[in-house]
Amino acid sequence: MSASMSRKRFCGALAGSTVALLFQACGGGGDSAAPAPAPAPGVAGCSDTIDANHGHILVIATADLDSLTDKVYDIQGGASHSHSVTLTVAQLRALKAGTTVTVTSSTTLAHEHGVTILCT
Repeated sequence: MSASMSRKRFCGALAGSTVALLFQACGGGGDSAAPAPAPAPGVAGCSDTIDANHGHILVIATADLDSLTDKVYDIQGGASHSHSVTLTVAQLRALKAGTTVTVTSSTTLAHEHGVTILCT
């Protein structure tokens, strides 16, 4: 995301193909999530909190909730670096059933993030 592009414009650009859950970008490393738009077709209605977030985004496709294999997600988003999050088949089933799942991202630049997810 360029410095001149607002979060609203960025969301609008994404909305044509997929909707991402955006979180407070850069700054104090807060945990609060920005209001998420309604999910686009094919994107699960999930909300999540990424601990000490600085621009990371997690998008889960609706079809992934029925996956027969573990899924790995890149959560780079607007951050200057990437992390991955792995959700097992059991965790994906739990999300589909409305259970909250908490996982830890991969370690990059000597830090990781706790990610708590709930799909409705």
